[in-house]
Amino acid sequence: MPRQLPVLVCFALKEEAAPFRKIVADQRDAAVLLTGVGQENARTSVADVLAQQSPSLVLTCGFAGGLDSALPVGAVVFETSQLELWERLSNAGAVPVKFFCASRIAITAKEKRTLRSSTQADAVEMESEAIHTLCRERRIPCATVRAISDTANEDLPLDFNQLARPDWTMDYCRLALAVAKAPGTIPALLRLQRNCRVAAERLAEVLVKIIASR
Repeated sequence: MPRQLPVLVCFALKEEAAPFRKIVADQRDAAVLLTGVGQENARTSVADVLAQQSPSLVLTCGFAGGLDSALPVGAVVFETSQLELWERLSNAGAVPVKFFCASRIAITAKEKRTLRSSTQADAVEMESEAIHTLCRERRIPCATVRAISDTANEDLPLDFNQLARPDWTMDYCRLALAVAKAPGTIPALLRLQRNCRVAAERLAEVLVKIIASR
């Protein structure tokens, strides 16, 4: 029989998880899983854990791109089908939205507008659909909880789709070459880094409240 685990908190990247991991380092009521980017990585990683453990709740967390222009950087947003969980998330300060789970990173404001129009979604990310499917199959409560790292009206400074390997890990040699070819992107990259740090910190604050409300 799978052993019980209170809450499984999934992030694609260590940068998304870092503030939360620091807060819960010595606690046993939550476990952090780094899945890697994209649905296939998420599906494999979470399925491996669920084969060994039976969490009472799974949260799929990290950054999201804004599709609704009203969502600022750092806004913590969520989606879940469970009413009780919906209330807890709302009470913790998260805002209910509709997510679109994409197969690639939305780079430009134009691309985000197109996604907004075609999906009616408020935010875009890349892992949650696979995780929700696994949880539905096992009747495990699940919610997507994300923080906006880039808004609907802004372009990302580089096309990170072109800088990732097939498994969605970042090719840092390719990244360094792209920056060397376009040094004018450095201020925007630094701003994105700051925005991601703010998003991760605000996400951690909300996640701690959610777990404490159990």
